[in-house]
Formats: sequence, structure tokens, C-alpha cells
Amino acid sequence: MSPALIRIAHYEDAHALHAMVLELAEYSGEKNKVTSSADDFQRYGFADQPAFESLIAEHHGDAVGLSLFFYNFSSWQGTLGVYIQDLYVKPTHRGLGLGRNLIIETARRARQRGADHLRLSVDSDNKSAQHFYQHLGITWREQEQLYQADGENFTTIAEAIN
Repeated sequence: MSPALIRIAHYEDAHALHAMVLELAEYSGEKNKVTSSADDFQRYGFADQPAFESLIAEHHGDAVGLSLFFYNFSSWQGTLGVYIQDLYVKPTHRGLGLGRNLIIETARRARQRGADHLRLSVDSDNKSAQHFYQHLGITWREQEQLYQADGENFTTIAEAIN
């Protein structure tokens, strides 16, 4: 199989990005939780101040993988970091190093912007992804837990009166 090209995603790639996120959600057994649309990807990813960036792995012109990421700031370290929200490679193209290459290119781009760390989260039952990340030197931070407020809980917090 010929090598894949990894490139920055553009506005017209929003549909392919969204389709791969749907595939990732289906793979995770969580497709029913996805409420985003390709229009959301266009609106938030390709605005004047984009909420995220994305890399696409392309093989023979077809999108076969993605890294969707955004930048963050560590107040404890005083440094810029990058957070990979979604990393996905289509099952037909796994085992070719595309996931590794997407992470490397994400880290390379982040480093060029001044970042010095990378974060991501992984489903607790996705043992193959956990092993993959650990093999790359991305370690689990036992002292942290991810908390989230969404839906009604988020609205209640956002509309709380002091």
C-alpha cells in the first residue's frame, strides 16, 4: 500500500472530518451520543478564530484518518499544550503507522507554536488505544479524573445566579 499524505484540514474537509468522527463514535459504541454536524465543524473549525485544528491522513485522495486538536494552557507549568480531542484511523488502514504519524505531526505543529506537552483522553475500556498511547510514551495520569457538565447540568451552572 502506498504511503498516506498527512495534511492540514480545510473548510471543504468538514464533511469528511465529521464522517470519521461518526465512525469513531460507532467504533466506541457511542454513535447515539453524537449530535454534531458537518456544518458545526465548518462553523467552529474554520472561523476567523477556529476552536480547533485538524490533520487528515489521505490515501489516494480519500480521507482515512484524522487528528482533531486544540491548544490549551497549563497554569501550573506556565506553558502552552495541545489536546487531541479525536484521533481516528479507518479500520482498513490501521497497522500502517498512520495513528502514530498523526500524533507526531500534531505534536510537531504544536511545538512550532511553542507547546511543550500533549494531552488526550481515552475510553476506559479501549485497551488497544491505551496500549498504543503507552507504547508512544503517552502516560496515564492516575492523579487526575475527567469531570464534565453538559446538557441540563451545564445550563444550570451557566444560568446560576450568584
